Amino acid sequence: MLARAREVMALNIEALAALSDSLGEPLVEACRVILGRPGYLVVTGMGKSGHIGGKIAATLASTGTNAFFVHPAEMSHGDLGMLRDDCTLLAISSSGESRELRDPLLFCQRHGIPVIGVTQREGSFLHRMSTVPLVMPRVAEACPNNLAPTTSTLMTLALGDALAMVLMDQRGFTAEDFGQRHPGGSLGMRLQRVSEWMGDKREPPVTLPEGAAFAEVVSAITKGRQGCVAIVESDSRLIGMITDGDVRRAFLRDITSLKAADIMSRDPITVTPDARMSEVIDLLAANKIANLFVVDDRRPVAVAHIAELIQAGYVS
Repeated sequence: MLARAREVMALNIEALAALSDSLGEPLVEACRVILGRPGYLVVTGMGKSGHIGGKIAATLASTGTNAFFVHPAEMSHGDLGMLRDDCTLLAISSSGESRELRDPLLFCQRHGIPVIGVTQREGSFLHRMSTVPLVMPRVAEACPNNLAPTTSTLMTLALGDALAMVLMDQRGFTAEDFGQRHPGGSLGMRLQRVSEWMGDKREPPVTLPEGAAFAEVVSAITKGRQGCVAIVESDSRLIGMITDGDVRRAFLRDITSLKAADIMSRDPITVTPDARMSEVIDLLAANKIANLFVVDDRRPVAVAHIAELIQAGYVS
């Protein structure tokens, strides 16, 4: 069984290598067509090609190309109305002869809508009807009967990813753009700006002057319930931080005359509201600290605590 599994992997690797070698000007032309059209890129395909098409459409939509998937059979029952004159159709069929594609392909021909066709068969109906045909190499399926779509669907998926990434590069699509389209999940959360995490209701950190007595420090940390206190100058600018760990270590000394300045860490690690949450998480991990201040013009406006970030889902 392991030998057979490895044989399938080897066939897939060979198929992807053949696909890579086959890429040429048609891929570039397909990108130019998509980039030059103001409307949506509509993706369609039947059966396994449709499942792959749905994933390709989702990848395109999340990386800067307005795209969505429409089932070809539904197009014949009214959804052809989704193909506006400014759209482009990306049609997928390994054989190029899926009968469900005939209506949308003929509709596109009548309305002058460009078609990018992904197929393995030159001369097929899809190939003939395509403005830009993307012909994948003819390789054997991993299925022992050479029937179940396996290597062909993998090549289609890889070709869709390549198309999406080239378009992403050409559009100058940034991490910020990506984050705006992924507000949910840990990935999207890490791409948020700190200001988005703070929101409008986040309490500012408790502050003390560097001359505050030790008892005031303990009271402030307890009151703030953020595991730390900010030590500030008279103009409220940050000069140091005292954590609950600093307080515990202070008890090893004579605390009767201790001041905040005696136990604080000067110039603590900070971020600004414009930073990404991924930067906050990376700083906490790299410096093995539990919290840091968010500062605006060197004035502390929030505390990011690792426990809170874990609970909120920013850290998995």
